[in-house]
Amino acid sequence: MSGDRLPTYFLSHGGGPWSYMDGPGRQGYAKLEQSLVDMRPELKSRVQAILMISGHWEEIGFAISSADQPGMVYDYGGFPDYLYRIRYAAPGSPSLAARIRDLLTAGNVSARLDDQRGFDHGTFSVMHVLAPEEDMPIVQLSMDSRMDPALHLQVGRLLAPLRDEGVLIVGSGFSFHNFFIREARAGESSKGFDAWLQDVLVCSKPAERTQQLIRWQKAPFARAAHPHEDHLIPLMVAAGAAEQEPGECNFHQTDFWNHHTVSSFRFGT
Repeated sequence: MSGDRLPTYFLSHGGGPWSYMDGPGRQGYAKLEQSLVDMRPELKSRVQAILMISGHWEEIGFAISSADQPGMVYDYGGFPDYLYRIRYAAPGSPSLAARIRDLLTAGNVSARLDDQRGFDHGTFSVMHVLAPEEDMPIVQLSMDSRMDPALHLQVGRLLAPLRDEGVLIVGSGFSFHNFFIREARAGESSKGFDAWLQDVLVCSKPAERTQQLIRWQKAPFARAAHPHEDHLIPLMVAAGAAEQEPGECNFHQTDFWNHHTVSSFRFGT
């Protein structure tokens, strides 16, 4: 294993454009924000580009953002007007997009380039904290809308060589993503599902971890935590790209939005 091999991450990315918010609404994100700040030294010293798999982009098959200067996707509602004028001006990387396509197609996973796709809030909400200088090239990879965990784990395996090429692979989703249950019910469901994630991602042996992720719907509170798995599937890519390596929790909060237990994870030595 290369000493320069980067880890991978699954990040709980918070709600909407939180990192651009003014006022008291921002305060509830202090612990999440600090966990992202703590990642900065690794980015500054080792990372040449970011591959982001966002829970806010799904396609039939896989698409890869390939614009040189991606625009913005304001994929949220109910926020003040100024949050629909923000701009995260980091560059894209057409050459990295082509490299990702080639790795996937070599593994018999079809993928296409998309030069129109901009940064959605699964990307810019965390990157605004991780790389506030807006100079880190970023490419987004969509999820396949079938949401097959085994397929996305395989995509992670195919993309693993990028870790030796200075590309940080980040799955951006949410460890708990159900806004239809609240308070005590949300607390019980998020705590129960988070306990399963901790056991599987941190404590299980690699082969067992993979099998448990494929069968994630059998986990306690699985569908209460993820009625639609769009915010969980990015985890599969991050875990697949570091399949034989240990996992650790790098962010954990038991009172997120007062009742939610949420976490982020790092994979790799």
